[in-house]
Amino acid sequence: MRVAKAAGADAVHPGYGFLAENAAFAEACAAAGLVFIGPPPQAIRALATRPRRGGSRASSGVPTVPGTFDPVAGEAAVRAAAREIGYPLMIKASMGGGGKGMREVHAESELMAALGLAQSEASYSFGDGAVYLERLLLEPRHIEVQVLADTHGHVVHLGERECSIQRRHQKLVEESPSPFVDPAMRARLGDAACRIAKAAGYVNAGTVEFLVDADRNFYFLEMNTRLQVEHPVTEMVTGIDLVREQLRIAGGEPLGFVQGDVSLRGAAIECRINAEDPFGGWMPSPGTIIGLRAATGPWVRDDSGAYEGYTVPRFYDTLLAKLIVWGADRPAAIRGWRARSPSTRWSGSSRRSRCWPRSWATTISAPGGSRRASSTGCCDVRGREEPRPVGRGDRGGARRVRAPGPAHDRRGSAAVAGTTGEPAVIPGGGREVSR
Repeated sequence: MRVAKAAGADAVHPGYGFLAENAAFAEACAAAGLVFIGPPPQAIRALATRPRRGGSRASSGVPTVPGTFDPVAGEAAVRAAAREIGYPLMIKASMGGGGKGMREVHAESELMAALGLAQSEASYSFGDGAVYLERLLLEPRHIEVQVLADTHGHVVHLGERECSIQRRHQKLVEESPSPFVDPAMRARLGDAACRIAKAAGYVNAGTVEFLVDADRNFYFLEMNTRLQVEHPVTEMVTGIDLVREQLRIAGGEPLGFVQGDVSLRGAAIECRINAEDPFGGWMPSPGTIIGLRAATGPWVRDDSGAYEGYTVPRFYDTLLAKLIVWGADRPAAIRGWRARSPSTRWSGSSRRSRCWPRSWATTISAPGGSRRASSTGCCDVRGREEPRPVGRGDRGGARRVRAPGPAHDRRGSAAVAGTTGEPAVIPGGGREVSR
């Protein structure tokens, strides 16, 4: 708040880190006379823990995966709930995100050990060890819907994103539209997402996440009360600048379009590039970047806060960059990614030094889209002799290279927007401050 005041800011954009889903932070902004560019604190609080994310789900009539709607604790209660839900099941952190505090359980003999690990990881990651249980869907798809809601009661959706290629429950590759979703299903998903947002009294940009089975049945998972890391693919196919809309909504303006005005043009794919060691169990790989060449070209967007000389810290998420490519259709987007990804180079400061992203096109180009993760992109900044193509990743900041339409890049840190000069940056948006 002191930085925002000193910068003469009128508003604070929390990025997509932990501050973006912190109701107390939103309240602190209001108390300081600053506009919080996001949903109202009561909506954040209503959707704050996974069991209750979605607000009044019963009234919205959206199906959910069978499970507990409140945190469970104590061996007897946990065992009873697990028997009622049935195996296999998933233990999830109530305040979870990024795959933290999650454990699969396939038999009762595994339950208590998995519970302890999930609670411990949740407590360490989020300061809250509360967990809940949920039926484990085998081979599900993770499909999410982007929504925008203004203060005048208007809610629209901007189509879906396919986020099923994951590693350790962390997204690696995202695309829009989903190759699995047909127009009828898109309409049903969008309607469900808008009903959930309205039931929660939601305002600003948000994402409603669903699990989808092989028969195209979808189940509400949670609502993220912030801008998503993967928002660029939606911007690329709709031509709608999501952060611009966030600013307009926060300023009290109504949405400048209705649902019928939203159309999806072409296809966009995002690959996340992490600072991880592919030869050491994908552990974080902090160090100094001594060489960097980002992909460029028509319909290519490179979102990154990294640069040559930047030291990747060990305290935050490992994502260094996101490579986003648009094409007239999905095959064109895949070809574009395959053409651009070899031009991306990252060099570290020691013996194991470089990594070439490898195309995952053979994995995702099957009819309907594969759900198995191949290699995406990885940078081991500690370096290794004779590196080979590898990949995987999560979360980052932003630097625009080129993108279709008016969509712009965004920083992952919390930024303050004032009436004069360039935006200042507040540390603490869930990762290190972007430059």
